Amino acid sequence: MKNIILCGGSGTRLWPLSRKLMPKQFLQIFNDKSLFQLTIERNFKIANKFMVISNIEQYFIALDQLEELNHKNVRIDNTKFLLEEIGKNTAPAIAFAALESEEDEILFVTPSDHLIKDEDKYIEVLNKAKELAEAGYLVTFGITPNEPNTGYGYIQTNGEDVISFREKPDIETAKEYLQINNKYTNNQSTSYYFWNSGMFMFKAGVYLEELQKHSPDVYKTCKKVYEKHIKQITNNQLRITNMQNIPDISIDYAVMEKSEKIKVVRSEFDWNDVGSFDSLIDEMQSKEAIEINSKNNFYYTDNDKKVIATIGLEDFIVIDTIDALLITKKGQTQKVKNIVNQLKTNHYQLFTSHYTVHRPWGVFENLIDEDGYKIKRIVVKPGKRLSLQKHFHRNEHWIVVSGTAEVQVGDKTYLVRPNESTYIKMGELHRLANPGKIPVILIEAQVGEYTGEDDIERVEDDFRRKQQ
Repeated sequence: MKNIILCGGSGTRLWPLSRKLMPKQFLQIFNDKSLFQLTIERNFKIANKFMVISNIEQYFIALDQLEELNHKNVRIDNTKFLLEEIGKNTAPAIAFAALESEEDEILFVTPSDHLIKDEDKYIEVLNKAKELAEAGYLVTFGITPNEPNTGYGYIQTNGEDVISFREKPDIETAKEYLQINNKYTNNQSTSYYFWNSGMFMFKAGVYLEELQKHSPDVYKTCKKVYEKHIKQITNNQLRITNMQNIPDISIDYAVMEKSEKIKVVRSEFDWNDVGSFDSLIDEMQSKEAIEINSKNNFYYTDNDKKVIATIGLEDFIVIDTIDALLITKKGQTQKVKNIVNQLKTNHYQLFTSHYTVHRPWGVFENLIDEDGYKIKRIVVKPGKRLSLQKHFHRNEHWIVVSGTAEVQVGDKTYLVRPNESTYIKMGELHRLANPGKIPVILIEAQVGEYTGEDDIERVEDDFRRKQQ
């Protein structure tokens, strides 16, 4: 069985914890592990292959987190990355995975950002789904509702048969679904409503046949792009380009709501899609706070030394990061995406990245960012190097504080050791590398009329990134 892990996302629902370049599946806030890592560990027990579908920015984060699992003896040697130039929703993404698989191979399609407990029940459900998938069905997983939730789509069923898929309902409709369910504890009604988990299992060939039958335009364009515009970059990395003509459509709309080969497996394991702060706080412990006339609040801060104190606060969620503060009433956290829409226009940097920004070669932190200058702390991993590049609007000063850096400026290459510095003039071709066995840590001071991250021309790059 191959686990297809859908690993896109723009980090909108859990802002400011998540950002475009660090969406929720990569946040290591669950006992120092991420939802992505927990997905790998969980499905490693039943799948012998993995395919991660993502984009180029998130690829390097996922690769780092896989390496962390390898260090903890959860080896994932048979993992392939399928990197899309443009996100086109789940139906095309799964089509590419199916085209890259053997016709009779069982594909277990999962999001990368769900939290699942009761793993014995989970494996039991997967084995049942596998039997149905081997018989030629497209299997979906229905989560037994425990509340009238308006944040999920619903599946109306009769036993293992699907009657219909329902959009996210209003609260009254969700209550009606739950009332119907409560009448039939053994699921004997002609109508029983499950939450749509977004997980699927089927043979690769069966999915492609049903996609071609019910959404021929999607099938045709995906197949054409796959045949002409897929490129193998490394042994485990495929990149797909020229995707602009592919329809943007979910697997539900393209196939599941139309096919006659659908089966549903009742899934009663503990499941949380962590789709909002209201659901996230069920899985985390609030930071202690000094409260006066305050109760039933949740507090999070990424600064362990910060003291939180409140007066007259009740039923609130407070999320504090180094560069942003979110205060929201419980039950209204779905509206965080509205704030993110405003950030895209007025504070784009807060939408895209954290104070700490991950790169394939390491990380950097923006310590000071003012008009005319910027101060960064840069960490370069052993054996890694930045792109050969130049800037048109700024000069750079590098001061090494730990490790030994190899610096190339123009046609000269030299070493810079702790407490030594170097200077790169505006327009000079340069590169920073770490040839040693410990991280290189340096302070970078940028001075110029413009210090944005897009003031960069890459001439050569180990990671095949475009200018960004």
